[in-house]
Amino acid sequence: MAFRRFHSLSLPIGLLSLISTISFIILATIAATTAANARLSFTRKPSKTLPVFREAPAFHNGDECTNAPVHVAMTLDSNYLRGTMAAVLSILQHSFCPENVYFHFLWSRYDEDIYTNIKTTFPYLRFKIYKFNSKKVRGKISKSIRHALDQPLNYARVYLADMLPMNVSRVIYLDSDIVMVDDIEKLWRVNLEGKVLAAPEYCKANFTRYFTNDFWMDPELSKTFTGRNPCYFNTGVMVVDVQKWREGEYSYKVEEWMAVQKQKRIYHLGSLPPFLLVFAGNIKGIDHRWNQHGLGGDNIQGRCRSLHPGPISLLHWSGKGKPWLRLDSRKPCTVDHLWAPYDLYRSSKHTLEE
Repeated sequence: MAFRRFHSLSLPIGLLSLISTISFIILATIAATTAANARLSFTRKPSKTLPVFREAPAFHNGDECTNAPVHVAMTLDSNYLRGTMAAVLSILQHSFCPENVYFHFLWSRYDEDIYTNIKTTFPYLRFKIYKFNSKKVRGKISKSIRHALDQPLNYARVYLADMLPMNVSRVIYLDSDIVMVDDIEKLWRVNLEGKVLAAPEYCKANFTRYFTNDFWMDPELSKTFTGRNPCYFNTGVMVVDVQKWREGEYSYKVEEWMAVQKQKRIYHLGSLPPFLLVFAGNIKGIDHRWNQHGLGGDNIQGRCRSLHPGPISLLHWSGKGKPWLRLDSRKPCTVDHLWAPYDLYRSSKHTLEE
């Protein structure tokens, strides 16, 4: 067999150098393209059940930031993931020290698609995911006026202190249907004044309507508020002293009222009333600006509502109506357009320009 002989060394030195340079450029380009395509295929791999999100920009600390962490806890659920992504973006975007924010996510089961979505949408996010054991509330949940309120994950906030690391002594719990429009560190620095938790109180709300007539007519049950001035507060935005919660065994105290509810129907609204029974009248009330709640309307029809007067630091679409669903249906409420700029859903026409 004959072999062709190549006389590469007979080429002029200048031409040989040029060929080498071109070859290097071509190989580098191929390698870069391959890496980019690999990254793109990973970050944009479509899920069969979940929406695909755009990658959020990286947010960095200001010059005066320290390394003091701000702990935030939220739940992860496929039905509310779009809301969670918008909430996280709003927190980071308005934080002066975004790299200090550490997220603690709670989910009821491992979901690779959800995990991938978080990692690819927020590549630099500091977070940890914890599995909430739904068996903790098995047989303890009573049917409420809205199916979403009956989900076990809705009760995960009761067990936060059991799941978070022991070195976490304070945490901000947030629902997934919120948007932060202020620096979260301001909320983090709230002085709890020895209380277990802090939240905006609404003392003008009709507190009696959160419980049934059977509750108020039972002298033993209704006397639980004796010596307190109970006011309604929303559990979707809370600053919690985790250490005091553990020491006071408050998870058990909330569970006790859930057990009473199973025996005698004393309320209708999921996980909120047992919190009120344990804490109402004994929390640190903070400015209403930290929970402009009720933007999702009522729990039955989700009718549109306008903003309450006064300054706003946090918008909360509590209630049946969720902004992403109303925007997609092309029947949004006016307040939903305040949520739209934080929507990272790739197919959304309401998001910020890339």
